Amino acid sequence: MFLLGTLVNGLLIIIGTLLGKLLHRIPESMKGTVMHAIGLAVMVLGLQMGLKSENFLVVILSLVFGAVIGEYFALEDKLNKLGDWLESKIGSKGQGSISQGFVTATLIFVIGAMGIIGALDSGIRGDHSVLYTKSIIDGFTSLILTTTLGIGVLFSAFPVMLYEGLIALFATQIDRFVPQLLMDSFIKEMTATGGIMIFAIGLNLTGITKIRVANLLPGIVVTGIIVSIVYFYGTYF
Repeated sequence: MFLLGTLVNGLLIIIGTLLGKLLHRIPESMKGTVMHAIGLAVMVLGLQMGLKSENFLVVILSLVFGAVIGEYFALEDKLNKLGDWLESKIGSKGQGSISQGFVTATLIFVIGAMGIIGALDSGIRGDHSVLYTKSIIDGFTSLILTTTLGIGVLFSAFPVMLYEGLIALFATQIDRFVPQLLMDSFIKEMTATGGIMIFAIGLNLTGITKIRVANLLPGIVVTGIIVSIVYFYGTYF
């Protein structure tokens, strides 16, 4: 079942959120310190991923054009509005903003190589080990995030399952029309581009910055376009 890893990922996010809801009485000072610790760890993870690029110019161009597209379509604002709509329907009784929890958790769980690589492995080889590992990490992270950001974290499970599920479905047919060399190049540059975004999320979690990371998301698509152009029409810059 090529969607098994995806379903496990979504389920552990939901379980982690529910456990976090039960543990919301954790002292505020502890929550703050834990969030800063997660932010620092996320920054290190993003930095490690960002250094995997074989041509950093691809990463820079992807982020720049991705930012232009994201700002033009105001993706962060649209995500926040979706979170606000959820909040208006469900309500938030004093424990975090549903909008903030939904947006922050969605960005953390969706951005990055593990989701894409794991979903590709599930679709191409039926190997769910990468997504199982990501599920454990996401479950623990959702628990901690929920104690600070509230129940909105739970709703991030649905875009995660949709995102990974579509990639896994696509991956069942991908080897028919995407050369392996092209796929390898895309994964390397996508990993680096996504790593920069994850680093930015870490900065936001520590309170150092308020970067609109969602507006950088089109950079992942731009990475695929640039890598494809280079593969078919020339060498790296």
